[in-house]
Amino acid sequence: MISHKSQVTSLKLKLFLICFLLGIWNLGVVTVFAQSISSADLIANAKAHDGKIVEYEGELIGSVLGRGDFVWLNLNDGANAIGVWAPCSMAQDIRRAGSYGVRGDWLGVSGVFHRACVEHGGGLDIHAYGLIVLQEGSVVHETITRKKVLLLSLFLGVLACLLIIHILQTRRSSR
Repeated sequence: MISHKSQVTSLKLKLFLICFLLGIWNLGVVTVFAQSISSADLIANAKAHDGKIVEYEGELIGSVLGRGDFVWLNLNDGANAIGVWAPCSMAQDIRRAGSYGVRGDWLGVSGVFHRACVEHGGGLDIHAYGLIVLQEGSVVHETITRKKVLLLSLFLGVLACLLIIHILQTRRSSR
């Protein structure tokens, strides 16, 4: 038969483990959903953020530029692009960089902000210590509407008329 004291101890242990696991889960939620800083704020208040750990997110644009064991990433949050210096191992999950017809992966980065990085020629950058793909990029399908076709036809017609007038005037003046 189990004693009352061992039942209470077992219950306390279970409650402790539940609270501990919930606490760890809560820490993870806080870390994942930390408020990211905007590029406008980083640029406007560069001196205040210099050397501090920041959370930043944006669309990967351009290319992933390999530099030995590291990569350069340009993340655009819709206002400006910020350069991110990260170990190659962090970039393994990246699938798409934004360009014409392609929306790049939306990345979240944690790292040390430098307003004038001595290591990289005095430029503004973030040295990443954590990077995550928040949303995968996609191909952007452009649709050409009937309105666009009509406007283009009108524009080309006007352009053709102006070209004909110019040619006729040039011939008349050369006689």
